[in-house]
Amino acid sequence: MRAIQQHTFSNIEIFKEKLLAWSTQFHEVIWLDSNHYTEKHSSFDAILAVDALTSIQTDFKDAFNKLKEYQTATSDWLFGYLTYDLKNDVEQLESQNFDGLAFPDLYFFQPKKLFFINGNKVTVSYLNMVDDEFEEDLEAINKQSVSEADTSVSEAPVKIKLRTHKDAYLEKVEAVLAHIHRGDIYEANFCQEFYAENTQISPLATYQKLDAISRPPFATFLKLQDTYLLSASPERYLKKVGTTVISQPIKGTAKRSENKTEDHELKTRLASDEKERSENIMIVDLVRNDLSKTATKGSVNVEELCKVYTFPQVHQMISTVTSKVKEDTHPIDIIASTFPMGSMTGAPKVSAMKIIEKLEDAKRGLYSGAVGYFSPEGDFDFNVIIRSILYNHTNKYVSYSVGGAITAKSDPMKEYEECLVKAKAMRQVLEN
Repeated sequence: MRAIQQHTFSNIEIFKEKLLAWSTQFHEVIWLDSNHYTEKHSSFDAILAVDALTSIQTDFKDAFNKLKEYQTATSDWLFGYLTYDLKNDVEQLESQNFDGLAFPDLYFFQPKKLFFINGNKVTVSYLNMVDDEFEEDLEAINKQSVSEADTSVSEAPVKIKLRTHKDAYLEKVEAVLAHIHRGDIYEANFCQEFYAENTQISPLATYQKLDAISRPPFATFLKLQDTYLLSASPERYLKKVGTTVISQPIKGTAKRSENKTEDHELKTRLASDEKERSENIMIVDLVRNDLSKTATKGSVNVEELCKVYTFPQVHQMISTVTSKVKEDTHPIDIIASTFPMGSMTGAPKVSAMKIIEKLEDAKRGLYSGAVGYFSPEGDFDFNVIIRSILYNHTNKYVSYSVGGAITAKSDPMKEYEECLVKAKAMRQVLEN
């Protein structure tokens, strides 16, 4: 059982900063922040989950069944992640590429302490065993100095290396195009890793810088022991509310301009770009097919097609696909039947995943996986891990990856330039 309290704060932004700084004392932390980006599918402005009572950590083998057992047994709030390599659980696939991060394939925990933020109101949910700690915690949060948070590591510029150099990237895109022209696939999301070895960063300070310049609707600060995710994701993977399931794939990216006229032109050009629209529509078809596996007959609906949204770093083309499921459909079955998300694989999905596994130089791991939560009622909300910095403190390894959809109309050089646009925020935060 959980003890619940509600509080109102006059300056919610200061409270959020103090709350996040306070949270870093725990071994398990997940902070999800919409940055006030409200749309009709939003449930919370921000959520913080800390301090595991129970947890599940596993490799890909039978991972979804293990998660199903755990979620059914706890019937509580669960927070955690699904790595891209859970593809090996749902299909006959493998992941043999280099992995400098060493995140477990799946990790979820049942938090002792939860904070839900909507507007200037904070709802606090503590397990009964720790509910007597709330007043003491609130006092500690209010006393927290934001400036003193996470200063154990000096902020030296990080020297970024390329796992796949430009010429090799261009050759690999040509290889993807050859598969497309042969008819093996008609789209593949091909990614590359940027990394730094023997490097230490201040995770919270790095996250705050990334969040400040990106202001994404699915920001995440995740700490699980010595591994960190610092995410400025603009993309929702999958959400369930009652019997409604929502997917919002992103395909189509354009840079921003400080010149208002030019910026509007870039946005307008993206909205009418045939190649970008075809990329998006291909993935919408894939998502419709994935959702139909658990949907009630005739309930899959494209609510929004190829709408362009503007973020501080980029313009993005986003579609919204919904479906209805029966009340007794298990939430894990909905996720397992749609994973990995089509926007990060390609189509047909299995063929695309086989091809990109051979061509990419690094194991994706948490990149292009998902972070989110399950509610006690079996609802859930998960983002797509893109525009994110990953950090293994013990291994002193820092990484971020970017990718793009390759279709028959792709120009390898333009695809490379788009990757650099997507990488800009992460590089700026780490190198400056």
